Amino acid sequence: MKTKILLVLFAFFTASMLLMGAAAGSSDVTYVGHEKVEASLAKGGNLVTAKDLLVLGAHRTEAGHVEVHEKETDVFYIVDGDATFITGGKMIGGKLTKPGQWLGTDIQGGTVHHLSKGDVIVIPAGVPHWYKEVPHSVTYFVVKVLKP
Repeated sequence: MKTKILLVLFAFFTASMLLMGAAAGSSDVTYVGHEKVEASLAKGGNLVTAKDLLVLGAHRTEAGHVEVHEKETDVFYIVDGDATFITGGKMIGGKLTKPGQWLGTDIQGGTVHHLSKGDVIVIPAGVPHWYKEVPHSVTYFVVKVLKP
């Protein structure tokens, strides 16, 4: 299991770098040991922080707020659990919480996704998204590809 998690993390990191066109110009390698990965998945927290991306682990036991990130594309890989996740539509009750980051209370319209172990979902910058229901818990990696 630990090897699989590290391989998935490496694959997402590599894909993110290629997506941003940064792979050709960067020779930095980042290694994160399995202890830190496991802790991040259990409690949440950053694993990699760079100028053009973030990699973190997340664990939820309940629904969240509707989010819109103006300059961040989110890539989620579901490691365990399941959730009802909504993307698109129109954010209701949106408030700017910090530059480029909006939180809301609901989504009007949108597409319902039933996420479960092994699923990957990519949410482009500017698209509302929301963990609407988390029946038990959901554990996932997040790669945030940052636009300048």
